[in-house]
Amino acid sequence: MGTLLVAPERRALAGPLVFLAGPTWTVPWQDEAIRLLRSLAPALHIANPRRPLDTEGDFTEAMYAEQVDWETEHLARAGREGVVLFWLAAEREHRCDRAFAQTTRFELAEWKEKHRLGGARLALGIEAGFTGARYIRRRFAQDCPAVRIQDELEGTCREAVRLARGG
Repeated sequence: MGTLLVAPERRALAGPLVFLAGPTWTVPWQDEAIRLLRSLAPALHIANPRRPLDTEGDFTEAMYAEQVDWETEHLARAGREGVVLFWLAAEREHRCDRAFAQTTRFELAEWKEKHRLGGARLALGIEAGFTGARYIRRRFAQDCPAVRIQDELEGTCREAVRLARGG
């Protein structure tokens, strides 16, 4: 059975890693992605940046730095030896103090270019209702036509497994 790493946990791992990239201030889609990945490829390692506790309002600067460093480290590892899985889940509750999926959008653009320039493996899925989906689909079609954009989380997980297996 592959290892499930949940931020900020660290362990030495051998073999492909799937990083679950996408908005965290929405439904806990990562739980379903983990279940699907485990059923499709039990030996895959998974990195989940969504912490098991509610840190809103009590997320210190030290925790923030630890989180960003953990994500950067595990995204890089998945980019080298595995797959970065982006699930662009739709916004469920609007927050005026923060743009929805702002970190995810930055990371997606970064990894789009890493795919385009260096061949990093990306699995990308966009849930109906994710704002800006039309633009993202257009830009990927222009620059990264090999990235098969999925409409459902299950298809996105299947694509991640295919890519992790060298597909």
